[in-house]
Amino acid sequence: MNFKETTRRYEEWMHGCGSVVDTELRDKHAKMKQNPFLFLRGTYYRWAELWPEICADSKRAPVIVSVGDLHVDSFGTWRDVEGRLCWGVDDFDEAWPLPYTNDLTRLAASVKVAGKVGVLRIKTAEACEVILEAYERTLRAGGCPIVLAEEETHLEKLGIESLKPPKSFWKNLNRLPAIHGHLPRDAARALRSTFPRDRLSYKVVRREAGLGSLGQIRFVAIAKYRGGHLAREAKNVRPSANLWLNGRTSHRQSYYEDIMMSAERSLDPYVKIAGSWLIRRLSPDSNPIPIEDLPKERDEEILLRAMGTEAANVHLGDRRRVKAILKDLRARKANWLRRDAKKMAKLVLREWKEYRS
Repeated sequence: MNFKETTRRYEEWMHGCGSVVDTELRDKHAKMKQNPFLFLRGTYYRWAELWPEICADSKRAPVIVSVGDLHVDSFGTWRDVEGRLCWGVDDFDEAWPLPYTNDLTRLAASVKVAGKVGVLRIKTAEACEVILEAYERTLRAGGCPIVLAEEETHLEKLGIESLKPPKSFWKNLNRLPAIHGHLPRDAARALRSTFPRDRLSYKVVRREAGLGSLGQIRFVAIAKYRGGHLAREAKNVRPSANLWLNGRTSHRQSYYEDIMMSAERSLDPYVKIAGSWLIRRLSPDSNPIPIEDLPKERDEEILLRAMGTEAANVHLGDRRRVKAILKDLRARKANWLRRDAKKMAKLVLREWKEYRS
């Protein structure tokens, strides 16, 4: 199938899996036309369809529950149960059992595509070496969770000097109009279960966020509590695009909670799956961090090393497969990741040009 036919079929499938906000889907397509990096972020379903064919050698690798849609904008911060600021993958919407090579290839391909639009400067070959070295080292070490100290000097783990929270976070969130009518009962119950006390009054707004997840319903409950604001989001989840490839439908995400709970890292205690809803806390320091929002002066080699480390932290959720992955890595040609990343990036760039015209 060509890209347009694939997209038509995929979006029909989305509607069969639950409610879809069609205006957001139109917004998504408009954004995807802006540049190839946004196109890559918004089209994981196409990647899932073509990667096994384009990278056939890498398809024959040990299978683990993978992120699926891993790219350089898949990372963010959160507070763990001890109040520490943690950093890592913050989106498991497309989690699915896949060869471990899928996540590494998509991450490396996103580096090359991001370089085409001026978001990153590092060369693809260097990026692949850094990602692979960090990934293998972390597997051998049994994990290396990334916890950021409060002092800015400790942000050197990410190759940056400062990490600024989103400007006017609460002002922008409170500016959204309250919804008309009531929340779905199961969403309201799940949101209230994360509040610090019962019968806390709150207003509910609709929020648009992300790119690949545009079209999914998001409700945000905003309350005032003891001198400040708090917010909880309920996002209506849908299954991974890999389920679509298998010709099946569902109203749930099968692997989100599994991969999140088993990863070798300190958890965000507010993230959970409740039925068909993903519940999470929203705050200025519990947010995804796009590469473009990081300081211009940064060490991209260190940043990508952290990403390779975090990919391994996630893959360590199935420790039984670690020996098989390390054995497979040793058997692969030295340039396998660079080769596959370039092939997939080339495909993304070509399809974006055709799609935009």
